[in-house]
Amino acid sequence: MSLDVAPTLLRQAEVGDVDEAEFAATVAASLPYAYTLVEKLAADLHAGDPAREFADNRTAPTEAERGQLLRALASDAIRGSLERRFAVKLAFQNCHRVAVFRPGAADSRTYRTFTSERSQILNQSPEFRDC
Repeated sequence: MSLDVAPTLLRQAEVGDVDEAEFAATVAASLPYAYTLVEKLAADLHAGDPAREFADNRTAPTEAERGQLLRALASDAIRGSLERRFAVKLAFQNCHRVAVFRPGAADSRTYRTFTSERSQILNQSPEFRDC
């Protein structure tokens, strides 16, 4: 299970729309490593040089942390919530390398390069083969 959902949030979902802030809080509580990593990378991107196109993480996480990243970034709802919350476009490689780009970056050469097959191949390493 990806998220530990409070009964009040479950009731919201059963009758209609879910409060975005409550959903984000659920993600933060359920997937703290993934949430905090995206939060940190977004802060780095937004606080830095406005010409900087992205911020990324190359630190190898533990198995539990890697699982959180996979659950967060494999879910369109969770990924979208993180992108809206932190005003970023997320990209993901090798179950550990997360990058945040500025909104609208999907059309940029840098984003297309990061998410290309070539970059995926060049970012391989034996320690991440079974992630």
